Amino acid sequence: MEPVKDAAVAAHKAEELTGGNAFAVFNHLEVEHVEPDYAVFRLRIRPESKNPFGFVHGGLLAGMADNAAGYAAHSDGRTYVTQASHLNYLHNQAEGVIRACGRVLHRGRTVCLVRVDILGEGSTLLATGEISYFCVDALALEKRMEQSEQTGKAI
Repeated sequence: MEPVKDAAVAAHKAEELTGGNAFAVFNHLEVEHVEPDYAVFRLRIRPESKNPFGFVHGGLLAGMADNAAGYAAHSDGRTYVTQASHLNYLHNQAEGVIRACGRVLHRGRTVCLVRVDILGEGSTLLATGEISYFCVDALALEKRMEQSEQTGKAI
């Protein structure tokens, strides 16, 4: 499947992904906006979002980054898996709303590179990084997942 830049495709793929995104639901991550090559996730900080020091847990920030960047990558209608990620933590906050914004920097035949910024209150840059995704054949991946469930072996 060739990549496309179409708002309807981006919206459909986001809706498809959201239906199976238990991680985002469990962690109260909300899709705020999706368009071709760009996605924004929002988190209203809750007590369960925080680390023992009272700030947003770094793992939640990383998960939020992967979700925003992943939705930006998937906005072309193809299927991707995370290949590598690097996130620089710069600041943190204890209350309010934070947003993760993912923007595609490069989209090739098999790899998509996305820059992600996590912004806090007053547009303070909390974290920034890049995440690369590998484009996979959706039908082949689904078949391997079914085999894994049947055998109990990892994909």
